Amino acid sequence: MSNSVAQRLEQYTVKRSQEVLLVTVLVAEEEDQIAIFKGYSSSLMRPTAFDPDIPVLPDNAKIISIDRLFAPYNPSSPHYIQQGLTWETLQPLLSEVGV
Repeated sequence: MSNSVAQRLEQYTVKRSQEVLLVTVLVAEEEDQIAIFKGYSSSLMRPTAFDPDIPVLPDNAKIISIDRLFAPYNPSSPHYIQQGLTWETLQPLLSEVGV
């Protein structure tokens, strides 16, 4: 796999622009929640760098769960497609869109 996990998730949301991925991860023993939409990632729990080359989802992050939601994401009223996916269970969807 030449692309990082973050790049693959971002590419998925480019190809499925009607979806938002909400990724719960563990980075350096701290939980973070990252929203990915139309190819861009943003942390919902800590500051996100202005530079898009600085990864929001580092390669050493442990994915706890991935939720698929309909765009646009409204935290007070989310519309889930699927909840609690793992990296492994998301693989068929990534393959489906060619990432």
